[in-house]
Amino acid sequence: MNEKLLQYLWNFKIFKNFDFKDVDGNHLEILDFGKWNFDSGPDFLYSKIKTKDLVLVGNIELHVKSSDWIFHQHSGNPEFENLILHAVFIHDVEIPELRDKNIPTLELKEYIDQSLLWKYESMLKENQFMPCESIFDAKKIPFNFWEESILKKLDEKSIEIEESLKNNRNNYEAVLFQNLSYAFGLKVNAPIFKQMAESLDFTTVNKIRQNQTQLEALFFGISDWLNQPQDDQMKIWKREFDFLNSKFELSKLRFNPKFSKLRPPNFPTIRLSQLASLYHLNQNLFSKLISTKKIDEIYEIFKEVKASEYWNNRFNFAKISPVDGEKYITKDFVDLLLINAILPIKYTYNKNADENINDEILDFYLNISPEKNTIIDGWKMLKVPVLNALETQALLFHYKNYCQKKNCLNCGIGFQLLKKIE
Repeated sequence: MNEKLLQYLWNFKIFKNFDFKDVDGNHLEILDFGKWNFDSGPDFLYSKIKTKDLVLVGNIELHVKSSDWIFHQHSGNPEFENLILHAVFIHDVEIPELRDKNIPTLELKEYIDQSLLWKYESMLKENQFMPCESIFDAKKIPFNFWEESILKKLDEKSIEIEESLKNNRNNYEAVLFQNLSYAFGLKVNAPIFKQMAESLDFTTVNKIRQNQTQLEALFFGISDWLNQPQDDQMKIWKREFDFLNSKFELSKLRFNPKFSKLRPPNFPTIRLSQLASLYHLNQNLFSKLISTKKIDEIYEIFKEVKASEYWNNRFNFAKISPVDGEKYITKDFVDLLLINAILPIKYTYNKNADENINDEILDFYLNISPEKNTIIDGWKMLKVPVLNALETQALLFHYKNYCQKKNCLNCGIGFQLLKKIE
């Protein structure tokens, strides 16, 4: 038992029965358990109890042991002047100050089911996929779990996007470009691609987007790949980059995207060429994406996006590959872009103006295929059905914010598992 768990049980009224008696044997009726206080002072405020035919209104303090009153140095603290009850798990010592003020002490040990304590202790064990793994029941997932988790995740992402908007003079096009660049980089190059995008003035990208060769030259040049051209096409990109560098006074920062731990189709050369193609083909990309109502409309925007012809038989500069063919963006990759860039931007842009945006965004997630990774595999091991990205994204968010942090007492699933006394 710890104090946090005791407060949790009190707040959610998780007891075997409510036929309370204080340590002197007097009947004690809790008319209002009070408001959980997360600041200094008593644990529960604005409470109401009835004892000895008197109704008392005030605050309640909880401790694991009565003696904690002394150890926590509450004696003489004016914040505890309006105390009406001292509730403890174990009453181990009389507190004269409380006795003198006729403040009753309630020992809760016999009112708490021991199986519940076992459940909580099992949640704190190490070397499990999630704290409640040994007692997990997929049927105990709250009814609105998926939607609530997704919207919390979008709200968190929205804060980041709004901060980025401040840094970009409220230019949604620029912020979209930076977030798409991040998503195009995948896990290995995401931070590098975003830094590259942030180092560029988006007006430069906007001015040259009609020329795909110049866009590629810009991206490849700031990646520091064109210093020593090895074939004719690289010489063209080098010439174009030198021209752009002179005309727009580009940042002198150079970046070095990584190739290691990536399959060839995900090499940064291919992804940056596809990013150039996306902006070349869509002169009003932000407006197009924001106006979409159905996921098929977004797939249509990306339908013709592919790496330039140079890459048909290459994955890296000047190295011919036996694999030949046009390198289009796949549906799975578009789904990643939707999840990591497009939907958060779409949500942020509309959240204060469109009352239906939540339902619209959730519908997008429902129509995206579920992701595959080790965390989702862990949920599947626990018999959680995973049918779409709404569910996988909710599970990923929940695992990061609750399971990894062992934040079980603030977890909707943890609440469902603990509140049932069997």
